[in-house]
Amino acid sequence: MLHRLLTVLFVLLLGHAAQAGPIRIKDLVEFDGVRGNDLVGYGLVVGLNGTGDGLRNAPFTEEIMSNILERLGVNVAGEQFRPRNVAAVIVTASLPPFARAGGQIDTTVSAIGDASSLLGGTLIMTPLNAADGQIYAVAQGTIIAGGASIEGDAAQVVQGVPTAGVIPSGARVEREVDFDFANLETIRLALRTPDFTTAGRIEQALNRNFGRGVARMLDAGTVALDIASTRQPSPAHALARVENILVEPERRARVVVDQRSGTIVMGEDVRISRVAVSQGNLTLRIQEEPLVIQPNPFSDGEPIVVPRTEAAIEEEPGIGLAEVPDGTSLSEVIAGLNALGVAPRDMIDILKSIKAAGALHAEFVVR
Repeated sequence: MLHRLLTVLFVLLLGHAAQAGPIRIKDLVEFDGVRGNDLVGYGLVVGLNGTGDGLRNAPFTEEIMSNILERLGVNVAGEQFRPRNVAAVIVTASLPPFARAGGQIDTTVSAIGDASSLLGGTLIMTPLNAADGQIYAVAQGTIIAGGASIEGDAAQVVQGVPTAGVIPSGARVEREVDFDFANLETIRLALRTPDFTTAGRIEQALNRNFGRGVARMLDAGTVALDIASTRQPSPAHALARVENILVEPERRARVVVDQRSGTIVMGEDVRISRVAVSQGNLTLRIQEEPLVIQPNPFSDGEPIVVPRTEAAIEEEPGIGLAEVPDGTSLSEVIAGLNALGVAPRDMIDILKSIKAAGALHAEFVVR
C-alpha cells in the first residue's frame, strides 16, 4: 500500500512539474567561451596527529618533504627521518570564468598515500596547474575533512571519508585566463540537452524579444547570436538580456530505473502500445537434514551420517494476463500496475520486458 501511495504521489508531482511553465535560457544553455578550467596540483599536508603517510610505503612523500625543506634553506640531504604527521596529497580546484588575479577559489584535498586521516592538517603552499601546464593559482590553508576516525588497540571505527577534505577559499588566483570577451561579434549558445525543437524555440524567443533576426539555429545543440544585431552596448549587456528570456524546452520520453534501490522515474511523454503482460515468481527451496546413525553400545562401530535433502519448488501467484491498451499514458500505466499489486522491483522487470517487446516508446536507461 505504501509503495502504491508513493507512486501515485510521484505521478502527481510529475503532472505539476509538467505545468511548471517556461524556463530561463540561462538554465538551458552554456555560453560559448564562458566556462571554467580545472586545476590540479601535488602538495604536502603537515600537522597530522600521527595519521600521515608511512614513508617506507610512500617514498614520494619523503621526496616532496625534502624538496620543500631545501627550498626553505634546510639541508636534509642524506638524512633519514620517519615522521608520521605528513601526507602527500592531490589538490584540485575549478577556476571559474572571468576569475581575476587576487580572487579566491575553493579547493579539494585528497590523500594519495597510506595516510589514515587528514583531520587537523594544514596544506603547504601548492601551485595549481591547468591543462596547458601554466600555474593559475596557489593553494594553502587548514583542511576541513568530512569524516572521523577512531582507533584502539584491537578495533577501529571510521565514519565518512577522513582522507579527503576541502579548504574553503583555499587558493588564490595568480594568473587570469586570456579571453577577449568584450570584442566578440558572435556568441554560440550550446544546449545542455541537444534537441532540435528546443533550439528552434530558443531562436524564435530571441528574435521575438529583440524584434529582429538576432539568432540562428545551427544544429540541435547550437544557436548563434549576432551581438551587433542586438544593438546592445556590449556582449555582456546582450547576454544579461538573453539569459532571462523564457523558453519552454522539449523533453524526450525517457524511463530511468535503478535496480539497486528499486527506483523508477518516468517522464509524462512515455507511451506504451497495446501489449499483454503476465508476471509470476518461482521460489526454489533446498533444506539439508542429515540423519546421524549411532553404533550399538559397547561396539567398535563408528557413527554414520546419512544425507537427507528436502527440495521444493513454490510458484507464487502472478498477476495473470493483463492487457495494456494502445496509446496508454504514464498515469494509466502506473495506475494499472498498482491495481494489479505489482511491487516496484517487479515493475522494473515488466518495463524491461515491454521495452524488449517493442511496445515501450521511450528511451530506457538502467543505472
